[in-house]
Amino acid sequence: MSLKDWPSAGFPGTAVNPETLLPEVVDEELCAAALEESSDAGDHIFVLLAKGLTAEAAEVAADARLADPTSLRLQVLDAEVLRASKSYDRAEGILRSVLPEVTGKPMEAWVFQQLGKVNFSKGQFEAAAKNFASSLDLRVAAGSDATAIYSATVSLKRALDLAERE
Repeated sequence: MSLKDWPSAGFPGTAVNPETLLPEVVDEELCAAALEESSDAGDHIFVLLAKGLTAEAAEVAADARLADPTSLRLQVLDAEVLRASKSYDRAEGILRSVLPEVTGKPMEAWVFQQLGKVNFSKGQFEAAAKNFASSLDLRVAAGSDATAIYSATVSLKRALDLAERE
């Protein structure tokens, strides 16, 4: 799969690596310009993670959570920082605790996608596939944009392919 076929990661200049299912910065200039325009701490956390700068992302996330401790988005990004730090059980715990609050809301699909990424990172490909399938079903049912549906589809296919090899 060539770079042009990589699913969008949801922020300008980023895409999801179809092998690792992790976001990467693929257009540094576009990403930097969009980040310069953004005052959203979540965007900054996401880009730091996409660059592989986990410690820096953790610092920004901690500061942001102090400023807005009830933000569900920041809680999910906290879980992503923990996943990137290989604290898989803690990441899964946060996501599972957020899930009841987002059930039936647009954010539910994203939380399932993140749960899938945690399972995928742990090598639990069948569990990852179930979470990616839930994310995909919710995105399709909600009429999400094509890039979100494509990302969930690529993630599901990758997890299923790896689950078959086990």
